[in-house]
Amino acid sequence: MYVPPAFKDDDFESIRATIRGARLATLVTATAEGPVATPLPFFLDETEGEHGTLYGHLARANPHWRLPPIGEALAIFSGPEAYVTPSWYATKQETGKVVPTWNYVAVHAYGPVEFFDEPERLLDAVTRLTNKQEGSRAQPWAVADAPADFIAAQLRGIVGVRIPVVRFEGKRKMSQNRPEADRVGVAAGLAASDDPQDREVAPLIPVPA
Repeated sequence: MYVPPAFKDDDFESIRATIRGARLATLVTATAEGPVATPLPFFLDETEGEHGTLYGHLARANPHWRLPPIGEALAIFSGPEAYVTPSWYATKQETGKVVPTWNYVAVHAYGPVEFFDEPERLLDAVTRLTNKQEGSRAQPWAVADAPADFIAAQLRGIVGVRIPVVRFEGKRKMSQNRPEADRVGVAAGLAASDDPQDREVAPLIPVPA
């Protein structure tokens, strides 16, 4: 990922927050047959390893896990994003020398990938992932709510994914390279948008308090 200095996010807590907030990630591996990618949810075990360890799972029928990876795997996490129109820039009125852009948050996590199918490990992984997603619900569903034999059958249809993270790349592109007046205009424009995704980005633009 290309990360200019102005957009580099190397704050570990910020990176972990992006991973926690991502609803879906993309697992990418290089193989002898070419690059392979699978969208899937991950959770980060922050207590395992120096940078944490990612866990997820994919369908056993998915050929991804059968293709030996070449080098490290890559897990891509996307955060808030929004289109930025030049109309919000004060510079547009001053010089007209402006173009559209896109603001976004992204984290790339790298590490060796392990695929596993031991029932105990799979049950632990899917239970922890379920608890992460269900925890904020008024009446959370738990894996144990389903019959044990049914869950055992479901586990036979998936393969676990484990990535001990060796390094992160974090990028937070939020108009930091624009003059203050332009950033103020972008924040105001996004905050006034009818699109909830735009309004999510608005407070991330660095402007004076």
